[in-house]
Amino acid sequence: MSKLNDIQKIYFIGIGGIGMSALARYFKSKNVNVSGYDKTSTPLTRELEAAGIVIHYEERIDLIPKDTDAVVYTPAIPAQHAELVYYREHNYTVVKRSDVLQWITESSFNICVGGTHGKTTVTSMTAHLLRHSGYGCNAFLGGIAANYNTNFWSSERNVVVVEADEYDRSFLKLVPDVAVITAMDPDHLDIYGTPEEVENAFIQFSQKVKPGGCLVTKHGMARSNELKAAHHYTYSFENAQADVYAADIKVKEGSYWFDVVSKAWTISNVVLHMGGLHNIENCIAAITVAKYLNIDDDKIKAAVADFKGVRRRFEYALKNETHVLIDDYAHHPEELRALLSGVKSIFDKEKIVLVFQPHLFSRTKDLADEFAQSLDMADEVILLPIYPARELPMEGVTSELLLNKMSIAKKQVLGKEEMKQWVADNQPKLIVMAGAGDIDALVQPVKELLLNK
Repeated sequence: MSKLNDIQKIYFIGIGGIGMSALARYFKSKNVNVSGYDKTSTPLTRELEAAGIVIHYEERIDLIPKDTDAVVYTPAIPAQHAELVYYREHNYTVVKRSDVLQWITESSFNICVGGTHGKTTVTSMTAHLLRHSGYGCNAFLGGIAANYNTNFWSSERNVVVVEADEYDRSFLKLVPDVAVITAMDPDHLDIYGTPEEVENAFIQFSQKVKPGGCLVTKHGMARSNELKAAHHYTYSFENAQADVYAADIKVKEGSYWFDVVSKAWTISNVVLHMGGLHNIENCIAAITVAKYLNIDDDKIKAAVADFKGVRRRFEYALKNETHVLIDDYAHHPEELRALLSGVKSIFDKEKIVLVFQPHLFSRTKDLADEFAQSLDMADEVILLPIYPARELPMEGVTSELLLNKMSIAKKQVLGKEEMKQWVADNQPKLIVMAGAGDIDALVQPVKELLLNK
């Protein structure tokens, strides 16, 4: 099979995942017959169904297409999944999401954004800069871009902006013309084993950059001397030792105003209407890519000012004089630290109540001390039970493990219903809800409890 061109019918196992749904949209845009399975109906799957994609929610062989040209599955699907087993036993073309991204990017100019955190925002910002400025790109995002309410769009220009996922070493199948690395912190140790192996994978990713290509990396990362490319630029929040950094940062009415400075150029008075100081740094990474592509300064500034953010990345679910409710995907200690620092930079006089749902038993166990330190940055913390995702429980690994390591006085573990009751009773002024599991389904009920009091 000549890969993409011969696919008339394709089936996705786990179609509701953020990366899988972007691929499903891609094939639908090419007039391919697309269908899929997922465990539960979600807003994402309902949007796919509204676009004409047939999805079922039961693991049943009699519901799957037997005449499909290719089957795509996500690594989150268990190996013993009945549908996956059937397709493998009957010798269908069965591939991972990363294989399909490899096919798509084999003949395009690729901007691949990787990193253990920050990559979704940087990918979305970069793709938005290219789209808004008229440069043009195809985009495969790991989140829903608020400007366009989608995680995928197509363009006639043969340029692809893609989120490069390090889980399962997927990103090593990509061949970047431009690569961005936002962080190499320990994560997915269930896959990699050690922090050093995580770093090794990112160094391998940097070596995938095509000859003459460009590498953009966060300044000051460990082993940065091993990250090399024909054109290599470092970026930073405001460290003047980096090649590109922010200066003269001001907060005005919840927005950030700053200059972006490099040794060769300066863009003055950039305005970002997205909360979180870490998002200034993410913005600088995207601007560095745009400057490398010779996009005009005024177009860059206009695009940044128009950027509405990414769903669940410092997203205001509610913001009025009585209450502020922030929804965020943060599920790693460094992401929590950046999130809470960002909240404090805007709401410096308010008490922060954090509701956090730990994601994965392995991550909670491996990074328990780091989680406790980040959680202690809040004034009060409510921990929900751990969201298991693809994992089975581990003995002794519960949310109480984090609770017992924390030093702040106001902390507790509550179930979902208990948490909602606590919000109804206490009516906090500023709530931050964070996590990568199903905590997002609780945001609307909490918002209603605050509005209806």
